[in-house]
Parts: sequence; structure tokens; C-alpha cells
Amino acid sequence: MVFFGEYQINFSGSGRLLLPKKVRELLKGNIFILTKGFGSCLSGYDKDDWEKRAAELLNPSLLQPTDMDNRRYIFSSLVYLEIDEQGRFVVPKNLLEYGQLKNKVVIIGVGDHFEIWEAKKWETYKLRIKS
Repeated sequence: MVFFGEYQINFSGSGRLLLPKKVRELLKGNIFILTKGFGSCLSGYDKDDWEKRAAELLNPSLLQPTDMDNRRYIFSSLVYLEIDEQGRFVVPKNLLEYGQLKNKVVIIGVGDHFEIWEAKKWETYKLRIKS
């Protein structure tokens, strides 16, 4: 499975987004993982793929401060979300605030996962990496 593409999405209710069909088709089932990403975006993963990754994240030493920092960062905000029959899901308030998501978002494929960006932040990021 390879997540790809860029999709502009508007909220359809309080914190409710429609996951693009091309992204939904890559998920096994109607449950996926959402957590804080790096760079003020949210990261989404297929449930089965995430559970394999989580096992790898638990392998680093508990004695390494950076390993514990990463675990706290990722696992403290992680949620299992269900997609309804229309392809919609609700982003929890703490993740909406973290990503500063309000009206428009951009969902992008990043190969092994997808990300949800506030639209203006995504445009700024694209301009920055172009330079």
C-alpha cells in the first residue's frame, strides 16, 4: 500500500472530514490511526500497519531520553478512528488544536502514511521546500 496524492477538503461539520476515496481504498477496514505528525500536521496510518510499527517503536531503550520523548509525543495523542459509511470521521479536539485545523485542510499521501495539514501551512511548506 502506498498513499499518494494531494486532496483539498473542507470540514463538513464540527471536526468532521471526508477521507478521500483513494486514501480510504488503501486502508484495510474502516478503522485507522491518527496521531500528531511532525511539522504541525497529523499523521494517519492503516491500523494493521500501525500495530507493526508500534511494536518497533517499543523496542528502543527506556533509558534513552529521546526514545521516551518520541514515545510520549506519538502515543499520548494517538487515536483509533472509525470511518462512517460516507467516508467521514471526526478529528478529536486535541488534534484539531495541534494541527490548527479550522475550515480547509489538505490531505497528502506520504507513501507509508497520509498527513492532514491546515491548507495555508501546507502551501507555506511547499514554498519552503521548493527554495
